Amino acid sequence: MSQVGNLEAGSRHDLRVGLSPDAPDEDKLGNEADGAFGYVHSYETSSRYDGPGLRAVLFVSGCLLRCTYCHNPDTWHLKDGTYVSAQQVLDRLAGFAPALRAMDGGLTISGGEPMVQLAFTKRILAGAKKMGLHTAIETSGFLGDRVDESYLSALDMVLLDIKSSDPDTYKKVTGRELAPTLRFAERLASIGKPVWVRFTLVPGQTDDPANVGGIAKFVAPMKNVEWVEIQPFHQLGAFKWKAMKLEYKNADTPPATPGLVNRVIEQFRSAGCRVR
Repeated sequence: MSQVGNLEAGSRHDLRVGLSPDAPDEDKLGNEADGAFGYVHSYETSSRYDGPGLRAVLFVSGCLLRCTYCHNPDTWHLKDGTYVSAQQVLDRLAGFAPALRAMDGGLTISGGEPMVQLAFTKRILAGAKKMGLHTAIETSGFLGDRVDESYLSALDMVLLDIKSSDPDTYKKVTGRELAPTLRFAERLASIGKPVWVRFTLVPGQTDDPANVGGIAKFVAPMKNVEWVEIQPFHQLGAFKWKAMKLEYKNADTPPATPGLVNRVIEQFRSAGCRVR
C-alpha cells in the first residue's frame, strides 16, 4: 500500500520520479473503490492556458500512451507520482476557489491521463463543481469508453488532444490506436459537451498536409468544438527523457517555423474551424 504524501505546489516542468514505488502499473490499475486516494504529479494555481479564465491545474499520474514527443514522461507511471487523498486536493483547491471564480476560471485536471484514475478524478471534479468552479480535463480520449454519464456530468469542458487523423501516424507517435479518440470525440459532439481540440504540431511527424486536413475535416462539423489550438513542438521536456534514461527520438527535431504554424492554422480555418 502506498504511503500518503503531501500535496505540494510545483510545476508541470518539475521532474518527479520514484515517489510511490509500490504503486500498481498504470495499465493494471484495478478497482479504485470510491476514489478517495490517487497519484498526483504536481499542481499549478495560475494558468491561463488550460481552459477559460484563470485556472488551477492538477497533473495526475498514469498514461497508457507513449508519445514520442511527450514533454512529461514522468507522468506515465503511477509509481512516479505522490499518493494523496482527494480531500487534500479539495482542501487546497478551496483556498484558491474565490480567486478562480472571480477570474471566470476553475479547475483543469491534466496529466498523464485523467481517465486512468477515473474514480479519483471524478471525486475531485465533483468537489470542484460544488465550489462553483468551472471544470475541465485534458485527455487523449483513448480511454473514453470507460467514462460513464456521471463522470461527464462533472465536466463543463474537455480539452481533447487529437494527435493525428491518420491511424498509422497515430500509432507511430503514440503507440496506440486512433479509433477510441475519434469515438470519444463523436460522443462529446452528440451530447453537446464543449470541447477545445488540441493538436501538437511536430515537424516531420504530424505536419503532413493530409494529416492536418483530416483532423480539420473531422472537427469542422462539430458544433460543440469551440476552438482548435495548435501546439507547436518544443524541447522543454527533453531533459526528463535524459534523466529517466529513455530513448528520445526527437533530440534533433526542430521547432515548427512560423511559416509552418501559419500553414496549419490556415488549413483549419479554411475547413471552417475556429483556430488559434
